Amino acid sequence: MAAAKIPNTIEAWEEGRLGRDEKYVAVADASHEAALDEALGLQAISIRLPRQLIEQYKLIAHFHGVGYQPLMRDVLARFVPNALKEILEAEREKATRANEKTLLPQRRKKAA
Repeated sequence: MAAAKIPNTIEAWEEGRLGRDEKYVAVADASHEAALDEALGLQAISIRLPRQLIEQYKLIAHFHGVGYQPLMRDVLARFVPNALKEILEAEREKATRANEKTLLPQRRKKAA
């Protein structure tokens, strides 16, 4: 006799009726992890951080219902574009000042 089919709903997944059992769990091998990293464009790194900072990240991550490493990734992803924009604006300003300095002597010659 076949088992009754459980409808594929969010509630069924959340309540664990669709496979939250150890017999369905397996550790992915290294090739699966590498394929996932490649597909998502991720690269593992090693970084030393103060323990207190890590504990604070874990607290914040727990509050938001995420892991602390994805939270760190998100914070960095938000920081980098703004930092790059700041660098670009500073370089433009520097180039503008350099152009003004080269134009000033030419203007003075014309006025003389």
